[in-house]
Amino acid sequence: MTSQHDPDRWSRLTAVAGEALAAAKVGEDAVAVDLVTGFLSGSPEGNEEIRELVLLLFSECSGMVAALGSGGATPVKMQVFDEDGQEVPIDDADPPVRTAIRTLLAEVHGDEEAAAEQIEIALANGAPQELATVVLQALRWTVKLAAECRTRDLEVPDWIADSLEE
Repeated sequence: MTSQHDPDRWSRLTAVAGEALAAAKVGEDAVAVDLVTGFLSGSPEGNEEIRELVLLLFSECSGMVAALGSGGATPVKMQVFDEDGQEVPIDDADPPVRTAIRTLLAEVHGDEEAAAEQIEIALANGAPQELATVVLQALRWTVKLAAECRTRDLEVPDWIADSLEE
């Protein structure tokens, strides 16, 4: 998980994630993914920072899922849809989507090590497009969960709320 003990690194990662979230919110998927993978891969710690940023997003998603699920009138449900809007069984989803789901579920269940392993696999073995899909899923879920938390007057992490303000 991202070390908040290094304020410069934390600021850098949340700034990049915030810009990517703002782009994802308005449907600029390529820009959003590029901000995460392109900008950070140019740094000396490229893959490490990408891993930390993606895990940060999944961790924040997990916190929002927990907030939505505790005492909420509507339970949180994981669903995967194809291009036509039809629900697809999770096991039939594309591999990067399954990776994203496994990562989020590991975070929701408090298994940060398993979440990190999923992202490591995506970084080590996945093609750039597969990593982009995992990043995009994390961004989209963060945007949607933040919107739902706001609708229900639940707390959204400040850096996410600031990034998604209109």
